[in-house]
Amino acid sequence: MAAALQVLPCLVRAPSRLLFWGPPVARLVSGMALSEQARQLFESAVGAVQPGPMLQRALSLDPDGRQLKVRDRSFQLQQNLYLVGFGKAVLGMAAAVEELLGQHLVQGVISVPKGIRAAMEHAGKQEILLKPHSRIQVFEGAEDNLPDRDALRAALAIRDLAERLTADDLLLVLISGGGSALLPAPIPPVTLEEKQMLTKLLAARGATIQELNTIRKALSQLKGGGLAQAAYPAQVVSLILSDVVGDPVEVIASGPTVASTHNVQDCLYILNRYGLRGALPRSVKTVLAQADSDPHGPHTCGHVLNVIIGSNVLALAEAQRQAQLLGYRAVVLSAAIQGDVKSVAQFYGLLAHVAGAHLIPSTAMASVDETVKLRELAAKLQLSDLQLEEVLEVVVEAKGPVCLLAGGEPTVQLQGSGKGGRNQELALRVGAELARWSLGPVDVLFLSGGTDGQDGPTEAAGAWVMPELKSQAAAEGLDVTTFLAHNDTHTFFCRLQGGKHLLYTGLTGTNVMDAHLLLLRPQ
Repeated sequence: MAAALQVLPCLVRAPSRLLFWGPPVARLVSGMALSEQARQLFESAVGAVQPGPMLQRALSLDPDGRQLKVRDRSFQLQQNLYLVGFGKAVLGMAAAVEELLGQHLVQGVISVPKGIRAAMEHAGKQEILLKPHSRIQVFEGAEDNLPDRDALRAALAIRDLAERLTADDLLLVLISGGGSALLPAPIPPVTLEEKQMLTKLLAARGATIQELNTIRKALSQLKGGGLAQAAYPAQVVSLILSDVVGDPVEVIASGPTVASTHNVQDCLYILNRYGLRGALPRSVKTVLAQADSDPHGPHTCGHVLNVIIGSNVLALAEAQRQAQLLGYRAVVLSAAIQGDVKSVAQFYGLLAHVAGAHLIPSTAMASVDETVKLRELAAKLQLSDLQLEEVLEVVVEAKGPVCLLAGGEPTVQLQGSGKGGRNQELALRVGAELARWSLGPVDVLFLSGGTDGQDGPTEAAGAWVMPELKSQAAAEGLDVTTFLAHNDTHTFFCRLQGGKHLLYTGLTGTNVMDAHLLLLRPQ
């Protein structure tokens, strides 16, 4: 009961509104609080990747309504259209398809997060909802983004629909972030609980999303091209809202419409790496052994068209545009931030110091050694698209406030049993790093938020911090190190100043990983 009372102030303080649906009109406001500017920029990023508009841009009908065009491919429509989907943004995507192609739709099945319809109804977001007598059946499951029995029922219904299709049919597959947890269908005799336990163990030991998906695909009926195989010989068009760094279609939602290129040896390497091979259930060993001896060899997906319709890059581009309208020199650092959250936090903390020193060179000089160390940290993170040198050039040339934008999905190695998510963990660690450096007469703010509006098993999307965070926490008897050691960042932010550093949006209806904002404003 005591723990519940500790987080109550957060729940009381949480704003009742959800995000604006579409980019807000940016305005240059002298003296506007950095936290308000950061929230506005985060909203613009999320507004740019709403599922309905993106899907409508990806699809077009010819004038007589009988031919569907997707990129440079055309498909005949004659009451032969079926739809399946899974992910956090799929409800809005399905509503958009229904609006555009409803007269051709025969049947649909989608798997979406538990509670999302009620949340959208409460927010009055009718454009996210299906019509009252829709031909699309909706399953809700995967509470706290974990596969469960409800999600399993949805996955089996999706499989059954796909298996009934013929060569005359067209299957639209809608995929977004969270899709993997919403499409669990283990290969017997593996049970849902066994697969979930193995995934949790891997995640807790720091496995990357790519490694997790390799294991998931090997144990799944539908992932790794399984859904495409179930739908054969029907034509399949997958419309994908990416939540994975680099937008690899074989990784997003574990690639249900992409032939897997991994084999059993890849799985065993991953399990060995994290010390789990000896702890495998007998059922998992059985499935891996069967896959190793599959006489049919790897599956192909020549009947499938996979199309990325939205990504983190698009979200960051809109936030960059809005930041420029607010008077910032804005630059995108990377859309591929990944790696251990501790290393990412160290990088952001040192980046703030070096950038701040370039902004006010006469008062807060960064040493050559510190700039070299920043480059070394960047090299260790191995970010494929990092624009560090360009960022430093922009900061040197800037005559006023600077906004550095990034996105991606760092990983957290769980050490404690606290409550939080990777965005709150990153924000708190960056806050601790900022306190280590002399930043001079520059106001600095860092914000990290999940574009889906839900950071881990919490109601917050993320949090924002400033260099004063550590001293403010100490004044309230909060030890940052202790909360980090227990991965209890949500409890920390709930207690700190009544929860005002938490970012609340509600479920956004989209998901393109996380957005990071580093604002530097000379005083």
